[in-house]
Amino acid sequence: MTSIIKTKAGIFACTLVVLFAVICTSCTSKKEKKDAEPKPPNIIVIFADDLGYGDIGCYGAKGIKTPNLDALATGGFRSTDFFIPANVCSPSRAALLTGRYPMRAGYPVATRPAFPKYKNYGFAPEELTIPELLKSAGYRSLMVGKWHLGMEVKGSHPLDAGFDEYLGIPSNYGVDNTLYHNKDTVAKEVSCEILTSAYTDKVVDFINENQDHPFFIYVSHHIVHNPLLPSEGFKGSSEYGEYGDFVQELDFSTGRIMKALEEAKLHDNTLMVFTSDNGPTYKGQTGGLSGGKYCTMEGGHRVPGIFYWPDEIPVGQTSSTLMSSMDLMPLFCNIAAVNLPKDRKIDGENILDILKGKTSESPHEFTYYYNGTNLQAIRKGKWKLHLPRTVSDQPFWSKTGHPKVDKGFITLEDYVLFNLEDDLAEKVNVVVKHPEVVALLKKQADIIRAELGDVHVIGTDQRVPNLKNPQERDPVELKK
Repeated sequence: MTSIIKTKAGIFACTLVVLFAVICTSCTSKKEKKDAEPKPPNIIVIFADDLGYGDIGCYGAKGIKTPNLDALATGGFRSTDFFIPANVCSPSRAALLTGRYPMRAGYPVATRPAFPKYKNYGFAPEELTIPELLKSAGYRSLMVGKWHLGMEVKGSHPLDAGFDEYLGIPSNYGVDNTLYHNKDTVAKEVSCEILTSAYTDKVVDFINENQDHPFFIYVSHHIVHNPLLPSEGFKGSSEYGEYGDFVQELDFSTGRIMKALEEAKLHDNTLMVFTSDNGPTYKGQTGGLSGGKYCTMEGGHRVPGIFYWPDEIPVGQTSSTLMSSMDLMPLFCNIAAVNLPKDRKIDGENILDILKGKTSESPHEFTYYYNGTNLQAIRKGKWKLHLPRTVSDQPFWSKTGHPKVDKGFITLEDYVLFNLEDDLAEKVNVVVKHPEVVALLKKQADIIRAELGDVHVIGTDQRVPNLKNPQERDPVELKK
């Protein structure tokens, strides 16, 4: 009897050993599987300020050398039809971060924090942003540079918008030159010449500190917005004056970020996006487009668009497929396996198949050109219809400003139609030849006006800005 008990005990002990071994093997297998799971891609957006369609080498720049940006374009995807849904700074930033038209996101005009009118005009906390959505997939996020969405308004700071860390100044250089780290003051009256290198240093440090989990970095440059103050090492470096010097400093900063990724062995699994917030002032190059900043000609809304991701985007692509900065949010959420919100309209679309060369069809049937709160043009494919307008409809930046700035159509008594496929410079009005196209676009303009609003119309899906008379200057400024 005793021997039977011992035998059973031995069998039980052996069974425990085998079971323990199986469990350990299973745990090891699961750990190895977990370790083998690919990390979601890192994402970096470099957002230039007032950089024109023709201001960098791969878009035909004259007198300016941009080897690092050109290398990104050669090694990835270059868009020749990249649409920014605003022609000035603040609304273009709101659109990028939310994937929504500025009128829908409640930020249709540029903020001017130096004047009382804008004291309550800030980025709406109810808007969802790229860093907020990516956070659910384990992303850490950094923003450096120009915020320009009412940082001084409660609830409108970059940290309130989902960023884990921030280094920058509130708006344009010269308005408030206080450099902040998160919500702490680093320095007052900081020199513009040191900002680009300081921002780049921070980006490099953030890359090195966050190699074990995915990150999102938003580099919101001051380059090439006035004042043109490149750092000492770039003064006189180009054949295009201080403007060109500034662009070349921007290119150098991009090169430093790329080098940091390579040294951290994150280069292949990082999506880099380079674009600009709107077209150039009269000092920049539009690459043959009419207009520039402040107007709804192509020169104000069509900007460089470069995508680089060695693991996923085939090299050497140049595409004329219409895409938009609003597409970045859906794109990023797709590659991070994050669901887009279903409680609001997202105007952007996932463009990954375009970037991979799998399709050349734009996801946008129509695009809408607002100048502040005024709907001024609508596009479908190659057709672009400019809508009638008066001087009083225009935002203040179109009514006044530098006489050398091409402000497009300040007034229009009737509709003007352009075929962008044959006439990218918008010179030949073909409205009489295509009445059916005009009728279609006029009908769509009425639909979107009812939805997103206009100067004297509140849209059904418009977040009304906390701003009286958005198109007009502050009365205090007018008295000066």
